[in-house]
Amino acid sequence: MEMVNLDTVVTWVDARDRLPRSGMPVAAAITGRYPADGDAEGDAALGEEFWLVRPMYFTSLHFGADGTEHRDCFVDSDGVVRLPYGLDSAETVTHWAELPTLPGEMTTRAVLGEGVQAALRRAWSAQPGT
Repeated sequence: MEMVNLDTVVTWVDARDRLPRSGMPVAAAITGRYPADGDAEGDAALGEEFWLVRPMYFTSLHFGADGTEHRDCFVDSDGVVRLPYGLDSAETVTHWAELPTLPGEMTTRAVLGEGVQAALRRAWSAQPGT
């Protein structure tokens, strides 16, 4: 069985301009620096700068494992909190995008339980443009 290429379009939103609604799962473009190497000197001691994409969710209120209250933040699956770009955070979110819908599903981003197998069959049998 050959899987059909099901393309999607991503629209990135500048986190300085607008934030997602609370509870929304998103793709988040994160910038920061990897931890410094203990033997490095000068600017290299700051670590290597990065910009990458991670799945996260946005929330208007989050309490960290240590009880710290965070407002208007992005949280990843490990519970790491990142603030929108420009706020005081070691790693910040520069842009965010809505997650694409599941392959073959027009509006669905998650299927649970008994509906999973039927959704997979629809995706695998989908024709281009459907």
